[in-house]
Amino acid sequence: MWQGSGCSPACTSMKIQSHIDLRKKIIVLACLLTFIVSMGTAGYMVTEGWGAFDSFYMVVITLATIGYQEVHPMSVSGRSFTIVLIIFGVGALAYTVNTAMRIVLEGELQEVLGRRKMEKKIKGMTDHYIICGYGRMGQIICRELRSNDVPYLVIEKERSEEHLDSEELFFTGDATKDEVLIEAGIGRAAGLISVLSTDAQNLFVVLSARGLNPTLKIVARAGEESTESKLIRAGADRVVSPYHIGGLKMAQTILKPAVVDFLEFATKSGNIELQMEELTVTQGSEFANRTLSDLGIGRKFGVIIVAVKRSAGEMLFNPTHKSIVEPGDTLIALGEVSKLKNLEKMFRK
Repeated sequence: MWQGSGCSPACTSMKIQSHIDLRKKIIVLACLLTFIVSMGTAGYMVTEGWGAFDSFYMVVITLATIGYQEVHPMSVSGRSFTIVLIIFGVGALAYTVNTAMRIVLEGELQEVLGRRKMEKKIKGMTDHYIICGYGRMGQIICRELRSNDVPYLVIEKERSEEHLDSEELFFTGDATKDEVLIEAGIGRAAGLISVLSTDAQNLFVVLSARGLNPTLKIVARAGEESTESKLIRAGADRVVSPYHIGGLKMAQTILKPAVVDFLEFATKSGNIELQMEELTVTQGSEFANRTLSDLGIGRKFGVIIVAVKRSAGEMLFNPTHKSIVEPGDTLIALGEVSKLKNLEKMFRK
């Protein structure tokens, strides 16, 4: 069972590892620059007997190759030291500047800052959905959730170039690992959808997710029919087989084209003419324990109730006006988007 949002040692290690290369580079550059300036200042103090400020000033104008005259007349040993400082110091300074510019231009700094900003956003998310995998199915799922203003984030091992400009909130990591799911806020999430490339990966994700959050709604993709039962046993609430659904739809397109056209029309995201929606009846709602005739949904809102799903799972198709709506039931409504939204507002009350 999920015990809180605290990050495990392995999770902390992952976060440190993502920034360690950049930190090493910055530390090395800072140490190198400090060493050169310190040794140069000390060298002039020893060879010429100058004060600390004059020696430091001489080091700065030498490394910067500005070309000002010496602070004081220099001896042969001082000039020899200056030659050595120019040979090694200017090269080291050029390396430092070049590396610093590359860090900025290649986006390493922006990547670290962006990751921290993303982690802050994730910590503030609640009742969101976690999408494991951003392949073709994952992209479609994200588009549908986004069109319905449902909060979500994507877990993917690597974010490819084609995804850099996408609107998704990405979390880079292995979704089969518990620490990654915890970082994605699985304890606060409303659901998880696993559409990774293999059934084995999806099975691992379902097992981990169910163990971390027993109340989480989990939907998983299955490539093989034999995997569906295993995913259910592992804790998935629903299992979707794209090949099975795709085959059925293609067959129905031939056998019942008008039915398929209607369903696509009624369920297509962004359709402003007609939509199907789920409306859940909560305990104490004014819609509970009343018949459909008493509710007058059709008369008041111009919406058709095509089915009622009972809290026990039974589906009542084409309910009559005498059908009683009970707490926990889900009404499947068909109607215009504007009218459905008005009805949803009533249900929320």
